[in-house]
Amino acid sequence: MAKTIPMRLCTGCGVQKPKRELVRIVRAKTGEVALDTTGKMPGRGAYICPDAQCLLKARKAKRLERVFGCAVPDEVYDRLEEALRRDGS
Repeated sequence: MAKTIPMRLCTGCGVQKPKRELVRIVRAKTGEVALDTTGKMPGRGAYICPDAQCLLKARKAKRLERVFGCAVPDEVYDRLEEALRRDGS
């Protein structure tokens, strides 16, 4: 029996990709939004391509706010963008 690959939807571009190809963003119970590099942090998760353009699309359309049900401060987006650039290079 073949093992199924978990698929997730990118909140930026809306394309469904294997979970391992995406980066997880998590909102903890405390309300803090952070990049989940391990993929195991507790809290509500959203997935995004490891591409600054997808983050820009998600930011413009306020998709993370919709997924998490709370306002996401600009500093959080800036930190996420910096982390994506660092990991991508």
